[in-house]
Amino acid sequence: MTLPGIRGIALLSALAAAFALGLALASEKWGGLVPCALCLLERWPYRVAIALALLASVVPHRWAQALLALVVLSMLVSTALAVVHVGVEQHWWPSPLPECAAPRLTGGSIAERLAQMPARPAKPCEDATYLVPGLPISMAAMNLLYALAFAVLLSAALWRDRRIA
Repeated sequence: MTLPGIRGIALLSALAAAFALGLALASEKWGGLVPCALCLLERWPYRVAIALALLASVVPHRWAQALLALVVLSMLVSTALAVVHVGVEQHWWPSPLPECAAPRLTGGSIAERLAQMPARPAKPCEDATYLVPGLPISMAAMNLLYALAFAVLLSAALWRDRRIA
């Protein structure tokens, strides 16, 4: 079996990141799932990974390795964000984002309270979202597993590439 070179690894990394981001967007658009503030934050490392991996596919080998190492770092950031999110879902700790908390409405009149409400209702971060009904793995937990596997596999591919080069 022939393993891909650094350009192939870069393109596979871009596809893997795009798949995860696409699945999140598709589950929102067609699955009717509502993302919370932490869910939206967890998407950024994938956007960064796509850009870095695509850039790595067109630069010289040495630069590609460095860019793909940054992709690994991006996936480790995604893993850390997912750990925080799973902890919030499991009520191990409160969310670090103020957007995850219910709005505190103050003021005397109904008009003042309505003015303080967000324009679009947000989903609380501690309410787990499940992609597959009956499967007790939340989207945040799936992201944790996916990002960690992505980082480990890409690290192994980069290690193999450095030993061959």
